[in-house]
This record gives sequence, C-alpha cells and structure tokens, in this order.
Amino acid sequence: MSERIDAVLPFLLRRENIVHYDDGQVVIYNRKEHPRKREFVRCDDVEAVAQAIEQMITQGGGPAFTAGYALAMAARQVEGQSPEAIRAHLRAAADRLIATRPTNTTLPRLMATELGAADQAIEAGESVEQALLDFVEAQRDAMYARSNKAGRFGADLIDDGDGVLTNCFAETGLLFTLYHAMQDGKSIRVFTPETRPYLQGARLTADCVREIGAPVQVITDNMPAAVMAQGKIQKYMTAADLITLDGHVVNKVGTFQYAIAAHYHGIPYFAFTHRPDKNRPNRESIVVEERDPEEVLTCLGMRTAAPGVGAFYPAFDVTPPHMVAGIVTEHGVLSPYDLARYYG
Repeated sequence: MSERIDAVLPFLLRRENIVHYDDGQVVIYNRKEHPRKREFVRCDDVEAVAQAIEQMITQGGGPAFTAGYALAMAARQVEGQSPEAIRAHLRAAADRLIATRPTNTTLPRLMATELGAADQAIEAGESVEQALLDFVEAQRDAMYARSNKAGRFGADLIDDGDGVLTNCFAETGLLFTLYHAMQDGKSIRVFTPETRPYLQGARLTADCVREIGAPVQVITDNMPAAVMAQGKIQKYMTAADLITLDGHVVNKVGTFQYAIAAHYHGIPYFAFTHRPDKNRPNRESIVVEERDPEEVLTCLGMRTAAPGVGAFYPAFDVTPPHMVAGIVTEHGVLSPYDLARYYG
C-alpha cells in the first residue's frame, strides 16, 4: 500500500476531493455535477454548508467531515469572544448541521465528540479552530485506516469470477474491497443500479469502479432480480448509513428490495460499517428521512412526470438481520445477531 492510504482510491474518494478547508472556508466537491464536470463549492458560513449537505452537493460519508470543518469555520468566526459565547455559537452550529441528516447518526456522534474537543481547547486557552481542524484530520485518517482493514476482509469474501451487486455509493469500504480483491488476482465484475433520483450509482459508483480498474455495468433500478436470475451476481455488498445493535441495516432506499431478491436467489448480502450505533438498539429506534417528493418527479433537473402528479420519497429503507449474511468491519465479518455483544 502507498504511505497515503487513499492514494489507491479513485479521484472522488481521495481526501482533498471529498472536502477540504481553505483559510476559513469549507471547500466541497460537488458530487451532484460529477462526472459531467468537476467543480468545488466554497462555503463561508455554517448555513451554506448545511444547505450543501441537504442539497446533496456532498453525500454518503462526505457530510460528516464537511460538518466537522464547518464547526472549525464557526470557531474561527467567534475567535476572541468569551468561552460562553464560543460554546453557544458552536452548539448552535452543530445543531443546524445535525438536522441535515436525521437518519445517518454518524454526523451527530462526530459533532458530540468534536464539541468535546472544542471544550478542551477553550479550557486550555488554545486555538479552537486549530484544535477542531486537527480533530477532523485525525478522524479522517482513522476512517481510511478502518475502511482499508474492512476492505481486506471484504476482499476475502469475493471469489474469483464473482459478479458483485451494490447500491448507491458504497464508497471506501467497497472500493478498498475491490482493490484488494484485484491485488489478489481475482477477476470480478460489478453491477450498479443507477439509484434514482440522484443517480449516485450511475454517476459516482460506476465511475469509481471503472477508475480502479474493475469491469462495471450500470443497470436500472428494476433490473437486479433479473440479473440475479441469470446467474451474473454472486455477492451483494453495500455501505450502511446506520446499523442498529440488533442488526437492522439502514441504507439508501432500494437496498432492502435487492436484499429480498438476493435472499430468494441464495446470494449473500454484506454491509460495511465502522460500527453500529449504540443509541439505535432496534428497528423502532430508526428515523427514516423523507425527502422532498419533488425530487422523485425530476431527474438531473428535468421533470419526468406530468404536472399535478404527486410523489413519495422515503430516502432510506431497512433490511432485517435475517437477510444479512454479515457486517464487514475493521474487526472482521460479524454476524448481525452478534453486534450487541461485540459493541454493546
């Protein structure tokens, strides 16, 4: 491996191309426009960052680190004020950022820890901005290291000649898996549904898989069962926005229906995570985000439905543990039924 772990990853997943900090501004790669054009969006206040997250400028694992930098930016803007004023400003900023993602609980966990780092800097009389920048970088280093380890375990699940189905944009876990599998000399091919309405699979996943050197084919969202029936898919692998302690996997809507089809065809489903959420013990504790129905009625800025037609958009779905063959982590491949004992 390269000294810089993310160097083996495609353009979209290298650290500076997800988000970076530039002299008091948060600079976000615009995933909504990829691959049609490569552009970065500069945000100079927390509200601009929050809107960028809500508008899918950044998505997947990006919002957590984007919000982390936004908190550093907020600290810079109140530098020199009283400790009470700084804490209040950061708390309000964190609350706004957390509200952008009601289902994925990685962001609120990171915000809580980052606020603790801010408190320590305030008490020590140190630069809060720099302390938070150091915190975000350390968290990002740890994320790449964990993903690389999980990818090694994921690669061992893939056999030579396998077809791998994914959904949405599984990011570092899946891409490290494919990298290690190919380094092992395995021949693999990837199928990615387009992932309506933002087409993350067609625009993001497919490009990353292509760039890393694996054959990839885009299929529409209603094709996976048919492709499974043809014997083209042997493994199903996705990321997870949230995994409960009792093994329910929450991911981009569509994940569950493909898990049903995979279960029917005897294809194992594996989900990647850094860890389950101890504060989400079961299915009842999950909050599924419902996004603006107008997003379903358009595609890439063009309306696809007639005027007056309604829509419904639950952004995530929940796959029960009995349809999950394993949870891929830095510690190995765990049973969804054993998470509470391992992490509780």
